[in-house]
Amino acid sequence: MRLVFPTNENMGYLSKRGAHFGKAKFYTVITLDNKKISDVEVVENAGHSGACSGAVTNIMALNPDALIVSGIGANPAKGFFEAGLDVYFDKDSKKVQDSIEMFIDGKLTKLQNQGTCTAH
Repeated sequence: MRLVFPTNENMGYLSKRGAHFGKAKFYTVITLDNKKISDVEVVENAGHSGACSGAVTNIMALNPDALIVSGIGANPAKGFFEAGLDVYFDKDSKKVQDSIEMFIDGKLTKLQNQGTCTAH
């Protein structure tokens, strides 16, 4: 399973999570096999435009199984749902590693066709 986390630094699973997925400097991609990290990849965010549709395209190009965010607007959330991507909400974890543990333990909220940010 490939999990994508918006991050603002290139430190693998020790990276601090980015607050806004479209403006994050990097996407940290974690591959899990049997609930254990088998691969870590960090990709620089190419930027986005047009109601975050560019960010949706950029993230979908990473072939993710899930996106884990600390916030997401209604338009990009809709884009991910239409693309068939599971989006999880984690407002508490500071680092990717902590969020992975929450995901594995089933403690993250899976979003259902809605965003979490009212400012977008």
